[in-house]
Amino acid sequence: MFYVFSYLPTATLTEPNAHALVMPLSAGIIHQVDVLFQDGCAHETFVRIFEDGHQLWPTNPEEKMRGNATVISFREFYELVPGNTKLTAKIWTSLATTWYEVIIQIGVLPKAIIQPMSFDALLAAAAGIP
Repeated sequence: MFYVFSYLPTATLTEPNAHALVMPLSAGIIHQVDVLFQDGCAHETFVRIFEDGHQLWPTNPEEKMRGNATVISFREFYELVPGNTKLTAKIWTSLATTWYEVIIQIGVLPKAIIQPMSFDALLAAAAGIP
């Protein structure tokens, strides 16, 4: 499954009052994350993605994703457990005029598809142990 979320920030959004875009997902493994900054963002539109107040991406909490005509795209293996499947993107801009929509795409698959065997079962199969 691929989920798509978008938001158009405005000048009223600064880092202290960034828009919190709640992104409900399904339980499973996040295997792909894409964040699109359109041409014109000029590295002045910012995104941080959180789970329960803990910053997931970018990994270093003092930073934020930004770009211009850029897709920040990466593979991931992050498990969302049932009952805790919402991420929140904090989005803001320092642009004074002409704002650009940020698009976030997140791929989630069931764990059984991404990892069909447990690590122990995989080792046993590789060793030829029934």
